[in-house]
Amino acid sequence: MKFLTFDEERDFPYYMHNPRISKGAWFVLLLLIPLSYIGYILFSFDELLSSIIFCMVLLIPLLYFSNWDYKLIFHKPTKNEIILAVLMFVIYMVYSIAMASALEMFNLLPVDETPLNLNIISLVSLFFSMMGEELLKFIPLMFFMRVFFKYTNKRNLSFVSSMVIVLIFFAFLHFDPSSTSIASVLLLQGVGSLVEMYGYAKTKNLFVPYMSHLFTDAFSFILIMLGI
Repeated sequence: MKFLTFDEERDFPYYMHNPRISKGAWFVLLLLIPLSYIGYILFSFDELLSSIIFCMVLLIPLLYFSNWDYKLIFHKPTKNEIILAVLMFVIYMVYSIAMASALEMFNLLPVDETPLNLNIISLVSLFFSMMGEELLKFIPLMFFMRVFFKYTNKRNLSFVSSMVIVLIFFAFLHFDPSSTSIASVLLLQGVGSLVEMYGYAKTKNLFVPYMSHLFTDAFSFILIMLGI
């Protein structure tokens, strides 16, 4: 994709004490990951409220420990970044359809017979829940990158190693023995999230994987709402 150009001066934050986050702050941020899920479940009676809580429990402390410098994490998306997000959405949809067909051949396709009651509130909630999911990946990604870089002093190796751990972690968050298989979550949610990780690695802008993730889930929700 040479026709797309991005700001090459941007770098990953935190891994090289840029800026420094204390061990105590990292402990709090990592602890907030399960707490955000607990909050999401406790307030699940209100879909929009639970999504807002899920997002803000992670976002506000991260910004606080970053001295409110939101540009460490977010940038106003450029035209090329929006195009990249759309391309990643298309690539993931093609991949997921192909992978679903392969999984179905081996009877490994997820089966969820729970009826989905989706409405406009469900779509609005996605704006918060998808950011929550991206932060859920971003925080441990930066933490492990900092740890690996401390001992290897190799930026790219540290990012790739951290990415593998986070994608496995993210995949297993979707694992449900009653409706999914380990293979399905590793291939659909794990490997499938590589496109979003690429988008972040390329732009250092969390809005890019967020947009791609949002497009994917919003598109799926709309199809379900239309009965397609």
